Amino acid sequence: MEVEVKQAGKIDIARYDRNLQTDTMADEAAVWHDPRRAPFTVSGFPWLETEGRYRRLAVRPDRKLPEAVDRLADCTAGGQIRFITDTAQLSVRVRLGGNAAMPHMTALGQCGFDCYIGEPGNQRYVATASFKPGDCEYTSRLYRFGEKRMRHITLNFPLYQGVEEVWIGTDEDALVEEPLPYESPGRIIIYGTSITQGGCANRPGMSYPGILSRQINREFINLGFSGSGKGEPEVAEAIREIGNPALLVLDYEANTGEPENIRATLPVFIDLYREKHPEVPILVLSCIEFAAARFDPAVRKKLDDRRAIQRQTVEDRIAKGDSFITFFDGSALLGEDGDECTVDGIHPTDLGFKRMADGLLRVFNRCLRAG
Repeated sequence: MEVEVKQAGKIDIARYDRNLQTDTMADEAAVWHDPRRAPFTVSGFPWLETEGRYRRLAVRPDRKLPEAVDRLADCTAGGQIRFITDTAQLSVRVRLGGNAAMPHMTALGQCGFDCYIGEPGNQRYVATASFKPGDCEYTSRLYRFGEKRMRHITLNFPLYQGVEEVWIGTDEDALVEEPLPYESPGRIIIYGTSITQGGCANRPGMSYPGILSRQINREFINLGFSGSGKGEPEVAEAIREIGNPALLVLDYEANTGEPENIRATLPVFIDLYREKHPEVPILVLSCIEFAAARFDPAVRKKLDDRRAIQRQTVEDRIAKGDSFITFFDGSALLGEDGDECTVDGIHPTDLGFKRMADGLLRVFNRCLRAG
């Protein structure tokens, strides 16, 4: 009796599941808008108005940036487009600086836009841009509803790619109005690592700064630099040039390696920032737990030592009269089963980021009230 053997091969999942097909269509009658022009509002890029680029740091800062930071500043993590419209269908047309290339993070998180509908404090997720694997340019319909009515829209930029161009597609006869204002012009600036940048959220709105931006009605500036948030003085000098700061969060421990590195960089970073912003609240946030710390005493000791250094640095500054600085122990943010909230024992999943945001909301608000 002969048995037919079927060889394994590439599966075209869209052939079998229409819900996993890519919607790379937009209505032919759509009108395309440049979001850099009113009434659209773009946030998360402090130099956009003067330089015209979707970039998180200045193209030509006063001091040369470390090469990795300079390159990663082109990643658009934390950027948002906000507006109000009555369009029944909404699309994006995007040209990226590159394609998705990370094995442990979705292409949507790296290169996609996602869309929320609702006023600040009541935003609900509706869709994520869809594109084919390897695409550097795409057009994607985010929604098509059966009725036209005014909706407050927030689009989140990709976390791990640069965006060279983005256009917003609406109905030809759609009204487009400026979004509701933030409660304050003061910005929340978060400097840190790949975890800050959003690695490895499934989609852009699920980074912990992205989640917090839906709970705190202020502009967020995400300055997470994957593998490269090391507290260099030239980066501190670049960050202190960002106007209207309401809170600076220092979340860069995970990239510092040996404890002595954070002992050397943290006081200098704070001193440099304080030269220009003596009363802006600063939150020093220690690292989340890594899965390996349960099994490797060397990893456990390094995390404990770095956390102790940060705590002591803050306590010393408070003792010397700095009443606008706070330390927060991030080791418990993921919970007792925190290793189940990561992709690789380090980088959070959406669940991990949600737990981080939930645990940080109160301390963020407390720091903002102190300012």
